[in-house]
Amino acid sequence: MRYTIALLRSILFWILFVIMSGISSIGAVISLPISHHATIWFVRIWAQFHRLICRFVLGHKIVVEGEMPDIPVLYVFKHEGAFETIEQPMLFKHPAVFAKEQLFSIPVWGQAAAFYGLIPVDRDGGGKAMRAMLNAAKAALAKDRPLVLFAEGTRVPHGKAPPLRSGFAGVYRMLGVPVIPVAVNSGLVYPPRRWVKWPGTITYRIGETIPAGLPREEAEERVWRAINALNPPEALLESESPA
Repeated sequence: MRYTIALLRSILFWILFVIMSGISSIGAVISLPISHHATIWFVRIWAQFHRLICRFVLGHKIVVEGEMPDIPVLYVFKHEGAFETIEQPMLFKHPAVFAKEQLFSIPVWGQAAAFYGLIPVDRDGGGKAMRAMLNAAKAALAKDRPLVLFAEGTRVPHGKAPPLRSGFAGVYRMLGVPVIPVAVNSGLVYPPRRWVKWPGTITYRIGETIPAGLPREEAEERVWRAINALNPPEALLESESPA
């Protein structure tokens, strides 16, 4: 019975989410030549609607432990599901999120994402792609936008704590800004690559700010431990070294 209820709620959730995603993407693209603020508004409405149906359709409760100031720093999030990626416009006014290059080829959505100001990450693009990514990140910081990085590189099931991708160290060193790590346990109820979602609580836990300029190993260790703060202790003991 529990699975049947979750299945029915998930079906309704996906129907509503797909419809709203289409409306928001089309609205954002139509507004491209008119107003950048309109594009930002459509993206925020999309995120707000997602939060709403998570709450009232899926039965999620969202808890935030700590403060996430909307300032030009590098936020590094644990990545357990699509939930925290969709949430970013709810958490910040106009975040600059690092996103895989392939996502920008999605019809309509990709155009809106580029105009909104997401930062493409091309892992196979070599030095030229890295320079373009860093220039885009610096431009966002100059506009007082927070940067958001999912340093594990992909969605990770709850209870897993893989090492950070090597790209984090380069971004951290070249940008020279403080890092605020954020743990999230969305995978418990919004599991990656599974379309059936479960009711329950999703918690954000904001870690201690990590200053710029630390040695690579120390910065990676502190970020890795902070973003896995909501994992069971045995997951950290069994995981690979973060460095």
